[in-house]
Amino acid sequence: MILKRKRILALLAAIVAAVQPLKAQEPTTLSLSLKQAQDYAVEHNYTLQNSSLEVKKAEYTRWQTIASMLPQVRAGFDYQNMCGYEMVMGGGGGLSSMIPDSITIGGMTVPISIPGSGESENSGGTVIPMNPSGTFSITASVALTGAQIMGIVLNNIAQKMVDISYKQTEQSTRSQVRSVYVSILVMEDIVGLLDSSLANMERLEQTTIESVRAGAAEQIQADKLHVQVASLRNSINANRRSLTMLYNSMILQLGAAVDSKLVLTTPLDDVLDINYLAQLSLGGFDIEKNYNYQLLQQNEQLSKKNVTMAWMDFTPTLSAYYQYSAKTYFGKDQGFNMTPPNMIGASVTLPLFSSGQRYAKIKAAQLEYTEALNSKQQAEDGLRVQYNQLCYDLVNAIETYQIQKDNLDVTKRVFDNTTEKFKYGHASNLEVTNASTDIITAQSNYIQAVMSVVSAEVALEDLLGK
Repeated sequence: MILKRKRILALLAAIVAAVQPLKAQEPTTLSLSLKQAQDYAVEHNYTLQNSSLEVKKAEYTRWQTIASMLPQVRAGFDYQNMCGYEMVMGGGGGLSSMIPDSITIGGMTVPISIPGSGESENSGGTVIPMNPSGTFSITASVALTGAQIMGIVLNNIAQKMVDISYKQTEQSTRSQVRSVYVSILVMEDIVGLLDSSLANMERLEQTTIESVRAGAAEQIQADKLHVQVASLRNSINANRRSLTMLYNSMILQLGAAVDSKLVLTTPLDDVLDINYLAQLSLGGFDIEKNYNYQLLQQNEQLSKKNVTMAWMDFTPTLSAYYQYSAKTYFGKDQGFNMTPPNMIGASVTLPLFSSGQRYAKIKAAQLEYTEALNSKQQAEDGLRVQYNQLCYDLVNAIETYQIQKDNLDVTKRVFDNTTEKFKYGHASNLEVTNASTDIITAQSNYIQAVMSVVSAEVALEDLLGK
């Protein structure tokens, strides 16, 4: 019985070992500087990958138009079967009577005979069997119009616009990664700061509780500190949840695996380079580098070429072809073969009258071109005004950031000083409460100031095409 029980236990242990799940693989850890994160996103971001595919599609579309102007070659095979039908030529003035018995070529007399012909038993005429036949043909053709030539020009412009859009998408991706990267760094600094403040508040609360037990302090003081500790802890938890959301957003921006672990290696002070930001607002504005303006320029060219395209409806169409055919009869009698083996042809087609349709198309294209010029000029003025405004916004954001950074440092020192005084009875509970509230407010203002700087910087860099 004991032996049987041991066998059962051994069997159960083997089963458990067999079905034990494999150890989950450790998530991939990505240690990225800001530039590395931006480069990683450019390579793996799905939106940017789709934009890259649009560039390739535009290239293939251009080659479709070019290929339409090159020779087109087709091959075919045609099979015919008359199901045993025979052609009968009557002898009394029918077709056979008009066929000579011989023909003289170069002094030589060549007899003419119709293969497979014979005297019909019913009519006495000439019978020609219609045997099954097959024809193999190859046709090469080419057609050229003015619209095709302009189509290549328009496709070249369209491809340039797609290239610009790709660069714009890449710039946007880098800017988004930068914004999220900075947000994570700021949030981590704030969480660290609040953790330190929370540790001080918890020590202060514990000291107050002990003083209440000893009769040296009132319970209301301990209760107020408990509320402050809870409020500070809630703020930390909220920031940590926001930090988790930011990391998830960064993973999506990077196009990395969803279970990846990110380690950001660029410190916040290196990202917020105040000297660089100051130079950025003083460097001037070269509107030719702005991607939106580049798209407007290409759109202007596109509208201009559309006018030329409308005029192409008045140009002739040139076409030419060459055809080779080989006809074969299946059977012992070959019959008539009236299919020429080689044939060439050419044609010119000139449009003459369309009841004003082409003229109306030209006028519509000219009006569209005028609209494109007006839109470009309006956008150019708007971009210059926007540049001035963004420079002001960046300068204001930098000033506010420096003030809020100093304010956060001062608020932290005030909080530490107040809590230290409270330990020795030189500060009231209200002062501690106010200091705790001030540090939470200061960190919120600091976050907003940092993000304002980043937003102003990104907007200006996007405008400058950097």
